[in-house]
Amino acid sequence: MYGSKCKSLVEITLADVNPAVSLHVIGTDAGGVLNLPQSLQFLIKQAALVAAPSRLAYAPSSGQQLISTDHPAAAIEAIAAALATSKPTVLLASGDPLWFGIGRLLLQRFEPAQLCFHPAPSSMQLAFAGIARPWQDASWISLHGREPEALAAELQKRPAALIVLTDPNRGGAESVRLILRASGLEAAYGFWLCEQLGHPQQRLQRLAPDEPLPDPLDPLHLVLLLAEPPAEIKAAGLPLFGLEDGLFLQQADRPGLMTKREVRIQLLADLQLPAQGVLWDIGAGVGSVGLEALRLRPALQLWALECRGGGAALIEANARRLGVQPAGVLEASAPEALAQLPDPDRVLIGGGGRQRAEILAAVLTRLRPAGVVLLPLATLEALAELRPLLVQSGCQVSITQHQAWRGAPLADGTRLAPLNPVLVLRGFRP
Repeated sequence: MYGSKCKSLVEITLADVNPAVSLHVIGTDAGGVLNLPQSLQFLIKQAALVAAPSRLAYAPSSGQQLISTDHPAAAIEAIAAALATSKPTVLLASGDPLWFGIGRLLLQRFEPAQLCFHPAPSSMQLAFAGIARPWQDASWISLHGREPEALAAELQKRPAALIVLTDPNRGGAESVRLILRASGLEAAYGFWLCEQLGHPQQRLQRLAPDEPLPDPLDPLHLVLLLAEPPAEIKAAGLPLFGLEDGLFLQQADRPGLMTKREVRIQLLADLQLPAQGVLWDIGAGVGSVGLEALRLRPALQLWALECRGGGAALIEANARRLGVQPAGVLEASAPEALAQLPDPDRVLIGGGGRQRAEILAAVLTRLRPAGVVLLPLATLEALAELRPLLVQSGCQVSITQHQAWRGAPLADGTRLAPLNPVLVLRGFRP
């Protein structure tokens, strides 16, 4: 079994220095070798060869060979030569060698049973320790050598905490900030800049959206994005419609489950909202479409249905934030709850899942003349199932597909990161 010959730190004695393990890979923090426990310092002193990056200042003991290089290939060749002659060998590394470190390259060259890893805290551990926040709910993404849409896609999942390993050669923290802004989520995340983690000059600071990055910015930095409730807003100062996604309060256990801004704008147009009448928002989620409809048409009666626990309270809280008043918000399931509502002039069916056909059938028995029913769909199968119901009821049917892209930084330019395409099925009752 891998690692079976790798002794725990308390078991290491002089006789154990080089029994079967050929190479000890020891991670260090900013304090270097002097901060290591005595057992690991002992291993280093007994090694015939020590390889280390040049930034880790290490003074070899008498008769000890030191390879100081920032080129992994050179270090690995020197290690291979030492192991071929059974010399006790130690490789010093920063943090956890198996976390975006030299460990991967070593495992490509040597058998796992030859290696014993002794990790120091990773940059992620140090970052969360620095702000005193548990991180078992955190996700991470690396932008080293990667295109920025990977971050844009990850943000659409609305993680509770996201560690972004930045690439200074591709914009670093500034790229993260631009992608966050382009995603419309600046109000939904705290932006933490973490520089020189573990070093005496370590600096962690939360930056407001309009606060400039420090100058100079240390190239050894990462970004933490921590989800937080959006700040209180003044409804009168908001745009008429097309609000940023990050302005809406979210379900804590289902973040990101909402109609995105670009699709929301299209749905509001396709509903052709009357000045007065009744609007049903079935499967309302956070209430984004229906509540924006009220900002456009304050005299509408909005009835919002959401079956998830806490859904009604969340929609009502978002209504207060936006300064609108629904006629009713029900935490209930369709189609059963529809019997409580007045006949609709406009209906948006945003949920329903496998019951969507049953819900649509119930809606069509109640939809008033000149009424519109709208269904945003993700699959062709759903379209094939639901379209015949509209046709059979005598509705005029139209189908559109909408694909939006959001700009994301790419070197000195901008590229487009796609959002999921949406099919919109629309029925109009003459």
